[in-house]
Amino acid sequence: MLYKKKLPLFIFLLPGFILMLVFLYEPFVENIINSFYDMTSFVKMPGKEWKFIGLDNFEKLLTDPKIKISLVNSFKMMGLTIVFQVGIAFILAILVNSIKRGQHIFRTVYFFPIVISATAIGLIFKLFYNYNGGMLNQLLKALDKEPINWLAPSIAFIMVSIPTLWSYVGFYFVIMLTGLSDISEDVFEAAAIDGCSKFKQVFYITIPLLRGVICTCITLAVTGALKVFDLPWVIVPKGAPQGVTHFLGTYMYEQTFTIGNIDYGSIIALLIVILGVVVSGIVSKILKPDANL
Repeated sequence: MLYKKKLPLFIFLLPGFILMLVFLYEPFVENIINSFYDMTSFVKMPGKEWKFIGLDNFEKLLTDPKIKISLVNSFKMMGLTIVFQVGIAFILAILVNSIKRGQHIFRTVYFFPIVISATAIGLIFKLFYNYNGGMLNQLLKALDKEPINWLAPSIAFIMVSIPTLWSYVGFYFVIMLTGLSDISEDVFEAAAIDGCSKFKQVFYITIPLLRGVICTCITLAVTGALKVFDLPWVIVPKGAPQGVTHFLGTYMYEQTFTIGNIDYGSIIALLIVILGVVVSGIVSKILKPDANL
């Protein structure tokens, strides 16, 4: 055995376990407990006892029209992340991997949005979309076109999705590129000698060998879509206009910290966790190694 004595291992693992227990598991259990109590009156009147309400918050969750909008938007974002975040990252990784010189420049350029604060990105795009003086409308004005309300209810979701998707393409690009670098060039050279085109190499060599990496990226993308919060909240606070841009994360924040419905916010947070576990399990099942492409 590599480690005959177990005690040193437990000693080194104990601090991490304690931190997880205090900052992850205990708040999660407390969150579940909060969802069964009416805490709104407690927040407004400190010192008042919590009122047990059982499954009332669960019933409210099923009839709340805004939660339906938030769910639909979150599932839409899941689909968009697979196509535009993971998909574009995969294409960029293949293109950059074929470059022999200056590859590090493209790594830096594409990864750069990750190091920028989401709040900063949100403020930049909010300025872009501004009806009076925004860059997009200034461009339309220069072309003698009428200004557009870029955050109108009909297109607000699309305009909020653009920066949200763009900001994480570089993250998956780096993961994909790292995976591609682990594939031996001899495999592609042998395929080329056998007359396999570049297009066929992608489908019959690259994708099968990158299955694990792709599965990881898709899992991270779809679960990340459930936690979308900062960018939409900065660009269109409180799901404006008319709540059409609410995601589960933004609606949970509004209920918990803006309105003060801690109990209802807790049940929304619990829903996000459950959906995250279920969705990641489904993705892993579909993309497991013995599944067909």
